[in-house]
Amino acid sequence: MHIRVLLCGTLLMIAAPAVASPKPFTQDAARSIVGTLQKVVSPDGIDKQMLVPANGTKQWITIRGRDLDNPILLFIHGGPGAPEMPTSWTFQNPWEDYFTVVQWDQRGSGKTYNANDPKQIAPTVTEAQMVSDAEAAVAYLRTTYHKPKIFVLGHSWGSILGLKLAEHHPEWLYAYIGMGQMINTRASEALGYQHTLEAAEAAHNAQAVKELRAIAPYPEVNGAIPLDKINIERKWSVIYGGLSWRRDTYDYYYNASELSPDYTDADRAAIGRGSELSLTHLLKDFSTADFTKVTDFRCPIILFNGRHDDTTSAEVSAKWFATIHAPVKKLIWFENSAHMMQIEEPGRMLVHLVEDVRPLADVK
Repeated sequence: MHIRVLLCGTLLMIAAPAVASPKPFTQDAARSIVGTLQKVVSPDGIDKQMLVPANGTKQWITIRGRDLDNPILLFIHGGPGAPEMPTSWTFQNPWEDYFTVVQWDQRGSGKTYNANDPKQIAPTVTEAQMVSDAEAAVAYLRTTYHKPKIFVLGHSWGSILGLKLAEHHPEWLYAYIGMGQMINTRASEALGYQHTLEAAEAAHNAQAVKELRAIAPYPEVNGAIPLDKINIERKWSVIYGGLSWRRDTYDYYYNASELSPDYTDADRAAIGRGSELSLTHLLKDFSTADFTKVTDFRCPIILFNGRHDDTTSAEVSAKWFATIHAPVKKLIWFENSAHMMQIEEPGRMLVHLVEDVRPLADVK
């Protein structure tokens, strides 16, 4: 038996394969397909997943790009304890034409959680230690790949670490890109709470209004933001689009990790445990973060702001951005996004990375 195929105006005759018994389509088969699809085959590129040493621990990174001459872009994930390596396959592949992209599972997160003894790691999970780990990651990349500078993109919690790098080590960076930038947590949480309550009232959702009013004042009078109150605020903020605009759940994105070729089932199971570990030890640092008086930078600063972001308030970060001084500064609004613009508006994300970020590597 032959199959006729019209290819570019030419009729080809292709022998049909023998019919085999159908096999069940498995999760491993799907992961293999994704892995094959995103594989870097360029002889000038790189496609690695490895453990690297960092301050007495072993931490996982992936490094992908189609030309090692391209600048490195280190993606610092959010959370705390929410690795974006397992979902990076949904948005990162086009970036790899223009950057060598590094995903890094932080201390106590994801694959790195499984690579170390959690009992030994737990006392070291502090903001200061995480900043030191970020410094170690940048130093490793600069040294190993002979790059005088790199780009750093910090997302959500990761934007605290990224902005610290920009503040203290501008000579290491072509630019810092903040996405869902955290500036003043207490102000951000108060504004996000207000918007969520207003949305619940407008929707006449009695249960949401009851639960949200029950946690007032939020944050508390002394500025504290207890985890149980955060969970209630986030529950309703997600439903009213404060995380992903016009979506009432995060599952659409989180479930994509099930197809990650970089993550085993054991790695994926570690996400929740790592998140619990990280939040337990980093909540105080998270709650008191305040960069409002940090306004002078010696490297370019670019903000990617989702117009509808109530997870880390875009209003708070935009107000701060107006006060800063930097060699280059640019605020880019994603009008159809909340907190997850890399998946909400992936095309626009790519365009701005290529047109607004990438050229800064060529500035002498």
